[in-house]
Amino acid sequence: MDQTVSIRAGSALPTILLVEDFDDTRLMMKMWLVKNGYRVIEAETGEEAISLAQSERPDLIIMDVMMPGMNGLDATQRIRQDRALRRTPIVAVSAYGAEEYRSLALDAGCNEYVSTPFEPQTLADLIKDLLQDEESAHSNAPPTGFEH
Repeated sequence: MDQTVSIRAGSALPTILLVEDFDDTRLMMKMWLVKNGYRVIEAETGEEAISLAQSERPDLIIMDVMMPGMNGLDATQRIRQDRALRRTPIVAVSAYGAEEYRSLALDAGCNEYVSTPFEPQTLADLIKDLLQDEESAHSNAPPTGFEH
């Protein structure tokens, strides 16, 4: 699977881990994210998402909730167990719009919940806000000795 999509000369693009089991949906979202200036790595399963999150340290994760095997909420909980990934923004995406699913996603460790279908600009604004919040929190955090 092609994991690195786009590199622009002279700039470090924010990296998004896109976790989605449906190929067509993943391709469509990947193309949209690349067009909007992000480097995209892809996972099809919860297990693959955990592995890539740990090895790639993305700036943000877009997590499908319903996947075969390990679902997105279980994968989110496992990702949150990794100290280095506890503050990485995670956006849950699901066709289930009920408030109970939103609550489950937030309880699992997701920062936001977006139900499909959604307006692309809504997701764009959400990603931008979460990345800015994380950058601001990281720059204001006291030194821990683990910075790289």
